Amino acid sequence: MELTRVKLPNGIELDVLDTGQPESGGGDAPVLIFLHGFPESHRTWRHQVAYFADKYRCIAPDQRGYRGSSNPQEVENYTPDKLIGDVFLMADALGVDKFTIIGHDWGGAIAWGTALGGQMNGRVTRAVVANAPHPAIFQKLLYLDPVQRAASQYMRAFRDPENDALVREHGLAALLMKALDWARSPTMEDEERKALFDDWSNPETSLAMLNWYRGSPIDVPPMDAPFELPADYQPFALPNLTIPTLVIWAMDDLALPPSNLEGLEDIIDDLTLVQVPDCGHFVPWEASEEFNAAMEDFLQRTAG
Repeated sequence: MELTRVKLPNGIELDVLDTGQPESGGGDAPVLIFLHGFPESHRTWRHQVAYFADKYRCIAPDQRGYRGSSNPQEVENYTPDKLIGDVFLMADALGVDKFTIIGHDWGGAIAWGTALGGQMNGRVTRAVVANAPHPAIFQKLLYLDPVQRAASQYMRAFRDPENDALVREHGLAALLMKALDWARSPTMEDEERKALFDDWSNPETSLAMLNWYRGSPIDVPPMDAPFELPADYQPFALPNLTIPTLVIWAMDDLALPPSNLEGLEDIIDDLTLVQVPDCGHFVPWEASEEFNAAMEDFLQRTAG
């Protein structure tokens, strides 16, 4: 899939897949913007782009810090406001006004923020989020739920600068092997796996990818911390999401258990929830047929 280099006014340059109806640029086809998660790329969405490109303009960037896109090394370049800002600046640069935002994993986290901001200015009309917890729910679970806290301890390893030497010498794969102890490994095509290992071999890119964890305000307590809300706890002051929102959740996600779904109906006014059984974290390509069917039904039902 051929990528376009897009220069943003903030100095960031992104490699972007821009395809579909009409091909790359302008026209009246509805726009879908896809945001990948860690530790992947625009190719997270290969099955969705192939499926939807005959009816939609599909835009999928390699987000900042990934592959050939700009990878500033300072942590402050990866705070959520900057990552969300990239989405709107990219849309501007590509001549896109209104769009549906779709995100998985960290891309889903940014999709939540993009949707919340975009509903206020009318630019984001719908949201699709896959296995990416709402920040308000996730933070409370990290304080109160032993299962979620245990599943998220890898984030502490990703944030620990003592692991940087390992990444610089052996690439990101070495840290993934050290920090993640997942019982199941998703089945991936050989060429896709090779492409990821190639991406992870670049130390600067690998450290930039880790900065997504380091720039986040989410607090991950150690396992020996009390399972209670801190005395100074302040919930994220976020408005309800009012635009039509589809949440697709793989139910066998070892990093993000289904407890993240509890309470979504209280903070999303127009919620569609689709649960995918017998599927791990990488639902866009582990269960692409189920994902595409759920998304197509949602897009058709909420069109107009």
